[in-house]
Amino acid sequence: MSGHSKWSTIKQKKGKNDAARAKIFTKIGRELAVAVREGGSADPSVNSKLKDCIAKAKTNNVPNENIERIIKKASGGGDDTNYEAITYEGYGIGGVAVIVETLTDNRNRTAGDLRHYFDKFGGNMGTPGCVSFMFSKKGVLIIEREDLDASEDTVMEHALEAGASDFQADDDVFEIYTEPEDFSSVHSDLSAKGYTFASAEIEMVPSTYTKLAGEEAVTKMQRLLDMLDDNDDVQNVWHNWEIEE
Repeated sequence: MSGHSKWSTIKQKKGKNDAARAKIFTKIGRELAVAVREGGSADPSVNSKLKDCIAKAKTNNVPNENIERIIKKASGGGDDTNYEAITYEGYGIGGVAVIVETLTDNRNRTAGDLRHYFDKFGGNMGTPGCVSFMFSKKGVLIIEREDLDASEDTVMEHALEAGASDFQADDDVFEIYTEPEDFSSVHSDLSAKGYTFASAEIEMVPSTYTKLAGEEAVTKMQRLLDMLDDNDDVQNVWHNWEIEE
């Protein structure tokens, strides 16, 4: 696992403008609504997927009143849009592996849009399973070192005691990895100890990373990721591009 690449990606996301943040809020809202419907409950104590989505929403600074309003609307049937969860896989330029998770009410539109993006920027959309074998589903919690009083040893001890499966220290951050089923409990335990997170969600973590050579390849890969992120149907994009600073 490459924390350097992961943290570079987070810093890019944190630097986005207000319009982009509003889009992120909308996408997380859709995830919350689907979690309520699929989980059959608006109570996060019995709906683990909803609990994980709430953790992600709070990490992305979605206001509590927004979260509560979305959950209430979803549980009351205020929005009858039927979203379908579909995952697409493919390769960006230079063989970078890409996984795109979507929630869509029109699979033909979504598939057509994604295929166009891959083709336009030097990649190709593949078949299910073509790159997912290079990724593992993990809970990932990122804590910034800045303004953190606790030492590395203390943070690691707290993380492992909470049930984390792995801990890594980078120059800027601590990275805590969990099994998916342990994510909520680890997040809750560390939150209760006063930790705050730059990122906290269940992710597809690559086992290997790919570097790109040349300005053109880097530009095309970034454009592909930007186009995917900007698509309203796309919820998450996971990749194994090692972004160099």
